[in-house]
Amino acid sequence: MKKIIKNTLILTVITLIAGLALGVVYEITKAPIAQVQAEEKQEACQQVFPEADEFELQDIDGAAAKQAVKDMGTNATIDEVYFAKMGGSEVGYVITATDKDGYGGNIKITVGIMKDGTVNGISILEISETAGLGMRATEPEFYGQFRDKKTDKFAVNKDGQEGEQIDALSGATITSRAVTGAVNTALGYYQNALGGSGNE
Repeated sequence: MKKIIKNTLILTVITLIAGLALGVVYEITKAPIAQVQAEEKQEACQQVFPEADEFELQDIDGAAAKQAVKDMGTNATIDEVYFAKMGGSEVGYVITATDKDGYGGNIKITVGIMKDGTVNGISILEISETAGLGMRATEPEFYGQFRDKKTDKFAVNKDGQEGEQIDALSGATITSRAVTGAVNTALGYYQNALGGSGNE
């Protein structure tokens, strides 16, 4: 009985020490990790809106986000929204959206949208598609199709839907749809929450 109590006390002390050590490590690394994440977000914003010199994080309008998903018929979420500014003046928006219907899982992208609704550029943040097929979505030949286009909606050419046509990746139509879905969700949010086609 004494041996059991002794072993229990030893395990308790070890657990407490391990917990304290983890807590200390977390506190030490918390700030640097947050700094790296902030820099990565800034870089993603800069990629889709290089003209801007400041990005101001905004609260997401939950109702507008739900309406965007409904309007575009996607299985997606709006994750972050920034006002893109140049010299203190608002020049557009940077919207991060995640489509959940990629072949390999979620596809998360950042979309730069000018005030008049023109897509300024897109950047793929997270993707786990098949190498040589869906992963080609990360190549400029594919994602460049969205750039400098002013439209209410994009559509993958194989689907026969209305909208600015996007050429699907050969052998990766599901990936093509998911990327397009994320872009459309961002556009839908712009239309519902940020004034639509350049309206103030």
